[in-house]
Amino acid sequence: MDVITNNTFSKEILDGLSQCPKTLPSKYFYDEIGDKLFQDIMAMPEYYLTRAELEILEKFKANIIKNANPNNNGFDLLELGAGDGMKTKILLKELLNKNVNFTYKPLDISLNALTLLKDDLQSEMQGLPVELIHGDYFDSLKKLKQDKERQKLILFLGSNIGNLTVEQATRFLSHLSENLNPGDGMLVGFDLKKDPRIILSAYDDAAGVTEAFNKNLLRRINNELGANFDLNAFGHHPFYNPETGTTKSYLVSTKQQDVYLKKIGKTISFYPWESIHTEISQKFDHKTIEQMAKDANLEIKEAYTDSKRYYSNYLFNV
Repeated sequence: MDVITNNTFSKEILDGLSQCPKTLPSKYFYDEIGDKLFQDIMAMPEYYLTRAELEILEKFKANIIKNANPNNNGFDLLELGAGDGMKTKILLKELLNKNVNFTYKPLDISLNALTLLKDDLQSEMQGLPVELIHGDYFDSLKKLKQDKERQKLILFLGSNIGNLTVEQATRFLSHLSENLNPGDGMLVGFDLKKDPRIILSAYDDAAGVTEAFNKNLLRRINNELGANFDLNAFGHHPFYNPETGTTKSYLVSTKQQDVYLKKIGKTISFYPWESIHTEISQKFDHKTIEQMAKDANLEIKEAYTDSKRYYSNYLFNV
């Protein structure tokens, strides 16, 4: 039997399932099936985040480009976690229409998502300069920092910052800032605190797409690590805390069961109603974001908000 010891995926899965309470890294949601399921989530009527951010980008695209202030040497538009590029297309088309000298550089851990994105963009926008960056955010940014001639604007859309706690998000922004040069900027999407019922329904849709998205990680572990998770023996349970602004999702074992991970040679035991924490989605208020920017040594250039005040895109300068 082959035992995987040096594979990051297997190590992080085993580490998470060996903890008490158990966890699984949400970054592994995004294989080919996970990418498709997340596109389905964004189209769900309960999932307001995508519509809110699309409204902001469409309404303020010219102002965003103006405030980003690209210099005459051209600039790199770097997107962290590119996905399908639906929202980014609004800014790309505005840049092309204004004949701005730029290169779009999507950065993602999913090579499948990057390849699909490039094919889609270049079929829709002839002549669009695209350079794919497959890998870790900070390793890639550290290399790009060496180019001080070209200004950089980082896009971190889709409330991806909400995958972190406030403290983690502040450190993340600070680390981004350290890997940029003076004059560079970043446009970050924040989901705002609102009626808790609206928030919870976005993570517990009636069609069960979010549940399938979470359980797809168990399917991926079955496929890649030779595990025998019974997806029907786990329930999906999201929870929102309005005091902290934190939404958490769990997969909960409905019975006593053992799961064998063949390629690692390990058995993981579950007792009835034991949980696996799969993801966090943090919600923010403007006061918190202002403090985060201060702690990360970022200047708030502009804050754009949708008509319902559900969501905000902040433009920061380094």
